[in-house]
Amino acid sequence: MKAINISEKFQKFEAQWHPHQVAVVDGMQVLLARLQGEFVWHVHEEEDELFQVIKGTLYIQFRDRTAVVREGELIVVPKGVEHCPMTKNKEEVQVLLFEKLGIAHTGQIKNDRTVADYPKI
Repeated sequence: MKAINISEKFQKFEAQWHPHQVAVVDGMQVLLARLQGEFVWHVHEEEDELFQVIKGTLYIQFRDRTAVVREGELIVVPKGVEHCPMTKNKEEVQVLLFEKLGIAHTGQIKNDRTVADYPKI
């Protein structure tokens, strides 16, 4: 057991929309991701998803509104809720994600941003 320096971990990768695993806790994984632009509309039918903004401002679009999540804040997207994360003005946002092992980050949608496995850093 030792402390994980999140800033140092973010320096180990540059890929956007490609989460990297930094820890596992009771069947849940802690992921770090760099985000820029708009993702893809998707839903996780069986899993909640937690986003904590480490740097920047994240916008999570829902069909009826957009949530603004600022640096130091977090939001939980409940299972079954369609959403689309995005950033504005070409800002790169750094987030910590907490979600079940095996979750597909694009839900049931398959496209060029779909990642089959999350590298461990």
